[in-house]
Amino acid sequence: MIKRLRMTTKLTLSLNKSIIEKAKKYAKGNNQSLSQIIESYLEKVTSENPELGDPELDSIRGIIKLPKEFDLKKEARNLRIKKHG
Repeated sequence: MIKRLRMTTKLTLSLNKSIIEKAKKYAKGNNQSLSQIIESYLEKVTSENPELGDPELDSIRGIIKLPKEFDLKKEARNLRIKKHG
């Protein structure tokens, strides 16, 4: 049996206090550490095929294929100018 070594690194985050408290309660209720939950979330959003656990959203994720040169900020700005002048 091959055992994989896990390297961990300490990370300091600045978050809203109420979010931290809710997250701690959630973690405790799910028998996990806050670090485990955050690591799991980051693993999902940085994976090749992120599935965030919302079946409805996951089912439509990737339907629209945009060109590589598509600039979301530029397009959003153009839409605001078109709408508001």
